[in-house]
Amino acid sequence: MEATSPTLLRPLGLLAELTHRCPLGCPYCSNPVALESRADELDTATWARVFAEAAGLGVLQVHLSGGEPAARRDLVELTAAARQAGLYTNLITSAVGLSAERLAGLAQAGLDHVQISIQDSEAASADRIAGYEGAFVRKRALAAAVVQQGLPLTVNAVVHRANIDRIGEMVDQAVALGASRVEIAHVQYYGWAIPNRAMLMPAPEQVERAREQVEELRGRHHGIIVIDAVVPDYYARYPKPCVGGWGRRSLNVTPSGKVLPCHAAESIPGLEFWSVREHSVADIWCHSPAFNAFRGTDWMQEPCASCPRRFEDFGGCRCQAFALLRDARATDPVCHLSPHHGLLAELAGARRDAAYVYRRHTPAPAHATAQGDRD
Repeated sequence: MEATSPTLLRPLGLLAELTHRCPLGCPYCSNPVALESRADELDTATWARVFAEAAGLGVLQVHLSGGEPAARRDLVELTAAARQAGLYTNLITSAVGLSAERLAGLAQAGLDHVQISIQDSEAASADRIAGYEGAFVRKRALAAAVVQQGLPLTVNAVVHRANIDRIGEMVDQAVALGASRVEIAHVQYYGWAIPNRAMLMPAPEQVERAREQVEELRGRHHGIIVIDAVVPDYYARYPKPCVGGWGRRSLNVTPSGKVLPCHAAESIPGLEFWSVREHSVADIWCHSPAFNAFRGTDWMQEPCASCPRRFEDFGGCRCQAFALLRDARATDPVCHLSPHHGLLAELAGARRDAAYVYRRHTPAPAHATAQGDRD
């Protein structure tokens, strides 16, 4: 079987969700509402096959993620398998549960890069947001170990109303930790973030101050650290090309082996997701009904169908369109051309101060469907 057709691009990146287990309880967790259990996780040999098949398809880099990937006892073996497949390996970690000694083993196995998430520049606030006392200290300790191993470090700073006014301090923290890149990642309101949206949503004036501050920080730290940041969706005029376009350049494998076009794709009902337990990665990439559901432009409605930007942003995020409009084929309402764009201002204005609903690892029953548990 041909891995790709002349009109089908090869994937470049693979997000490997090794587990949904995680010690943190972040109120904006991007994992699905219905988590997959440890008993359903792929074994070491199957993951090694997935890495080899992905590399053969054209994938260049794998992001070892979760949950917390360090919850997998075979993480060193998985890293070695990815390296043996010829993939660039990036570990995305909360830093909780990963010791300096184990990190050394990962480096020896061929780990290329580490990304550590931070919740704030202040310890008490960071631990409160993460729902884990002592997380701040552990993150700093692991970051030091990463630099000591000579591995490139990226800091992922998840931004929302409680910490957006300390972006400067978080960038300074990333510089002090020895990171080469910092991502100012505004919360994406899917899954677990939806019940916390009113508590997490920043005010318009905070977003504007943050935008100006990022530009000032880029000038101040030029040549020292790369600062990635984009306008948060609810305050943007145009949508982002979510994952570079549906089924165009990346794929996501869940802990149990389901392959998704993006990490939130299971939130859209009616899609059929194939598993690496029954299909090869190439077969899924080319023929999976879920991957082909929103490829190209035939599925688009107006104003996307005739918009010259449809080959740039691909209609925006399908999961966000469904989450807000219950129609996965609708124009992402982030776009100011959408007739529903005003809904975002309405939702962004519905801010309130209340306790977070924290995320805890509660796997779905084996017989339950992911979407069924959400409805």
